Amino acid sequence: MAKLSQINRNKKREKMVAQYAAKRAALKAIAEDLAVPPEERFEARLKLAKLPRNSSKTRIHHRCDVSGRPKGFYRKLRLSRIALRDLANFGQIPGMTKASW
Repeated sequence: MAKLSQINRNKKREKMVAQYAAKRAALKAIAEDLAVPPEERFEARLKLAKLPRNSSKTRIHHRCDVSGRPKGFYRKLRLSRIALRDLANFGQIPGMTKASW
């Protein structure tokens, strides 16, 4: 089990990303639009830099929904490799069986 503080910190970042997503997208669109005068583009970049760092999507770290483990994460299932194996062994994932040959 991961530290609860790390899990909560990541959840806080996810909320911030959702809160600032529209504002961040609008400022990025202005900053990258070459039809806009350079002064306005520069001003948009300054406003973008003033936003909280945790409002950036790249600050979110993928974590397992069951254990909170940050490594060995399968995006499709949102589980770590260890949690996936435990659930599969108990037969809680349909169609997944232990390999034997």
